[in-house]
Amino acid sequence: MIKVGIIGGAGYTAGELLRLLLNHPEVEISFVHSNSNAGNPLTDVHEGLIGETELHFSDSYDLTAIDCLFMCSGHGASRRFWDENERPQQLKVIDLAQDFRDESCGYVYGLPEMNRERIADTMLLANPGCFATAIQLALLPLAATGNLKSDVHITGITGSTGAGVKPGATTHFSWRHANMSVYKAFNHQHLIEINRSLRCLMPDSDAELEFIPMRGDFARGIFVTAYLKSDLSEEDAVKIYEDYYRGSAFTFIAPKTLDLKQVVNTNKAIVKVEKHGDKLLIMSAIDNLLKGASGQAVQNMNLMFGFDEKCGLRLKPSAF
Repeated sequence: MIKVGIIGGAGYTAGELLRLLLNHPEVEISFVHSNSNAGNPLTDVHEGLIGETELHFSDSYDLTAIDCLFMCSGHGASRRFWDENERPQQLKVIDLAQDFRDESCGYVYGLPEMNRERIADTMLLANPGCFATAIQLALLPLAATGNLKSDVHITGITGSTGAGVKPGATTHFSWRHANMSVYKAFNHQHLIEINRSLRCLMPDSDAELEFIPMRGDFARGIFVTAYLKSDLSEEDAVKIYEDYYRGSAFTFIAPKTLDLKQVVNTNKAIVKVEKHGDKLLIMSAIDNLLKGASGQAVQNMNLMFGFDEKCGLRLKPSAF
C-alpha cells in the first residue's frame, strides 16, 4: 500500500481522482487539501462519493507522511506551491496542471503511449492536457514512422466539464444545452505540448497543426477528427497504428465505427483510421476527465510505483 495526498481537492479532476483512488487496492488516501472547504466532508462537494468515504477536507498537509502527491489546483498554482514548500526526497509528484508540461524542473511528460519507460523511472510527472492527449494519440504513430508530412486540420469537441467546476458564462446549463460554439481557434494552449511531442518523434517535420476547438452540449468526453494529405493506403495506415499501439494498456484501434460513448466513464482511448481519396482521416475519442486527466494520472501512478498499469482503472463504459 502507498499513501497519497491531494492538493486542490474540490475540482472535477480531484473528484474523479478520489473516485478512482478510493477503489484502488494499493492506495490509502492520507489527506485531501482544500482551503475553502477545510473541515467539511468530501461528500459536501463530491456528492457522488456518498457512502464511499468518511474523509474530510483538510487545511494542512504533511508531505513527509505520504509516498505520492497529486496536484489538482489551477494552472500556475503548482509552481507557487513549490516556491513555498520543500519536496521530501522520497515523495513522488503527479501534477495535473500545465505548469511543468515543458519538462522543466526535472518533470517527465506523462503520456504513457510515448514515455512509458521514462514515467516508470521518474519522481516528478506532468500529466498531459485533455485535448493534448486526444490529439497526440491521433497523430503519434504518423510522427513515429516519419509520415507526418503535411499540415493537419483538426476539429475537437469537448464536454462542459473540460472548463472546470467554477461556473462561467459558457458553462451554465441554459447556455450550453442544445448549443455549440468555437473557442481559442488556432490558438489553444495544448498545441504547445502537442507540437513538442510530435517534433520529438519526427524532428524534421514542418507540418502545421490547424486546430479548431469546440464546446459541446454534453458533460464529458472529447471527440477529435484530424485529416491530412497522405500517400499511405488505408491498409498501411491502419497497420502503422496497430503496430504502434500493440501492447498499449488503454489505447485501441476501432475496427468499425467510433462513438464517444465507447470511452465515456473509462480510461480508454479509441482511434479510427480511414482513407478518403488522397486524405487520411483519423478520429480519436477519450473521456476528458479520465484518460484526459485523472484516469491517466492514476495510470501514471501505477507505472511509477510498479503496479499493474490497469490497476484501479477497469471501468465500464456507460453505453446508454
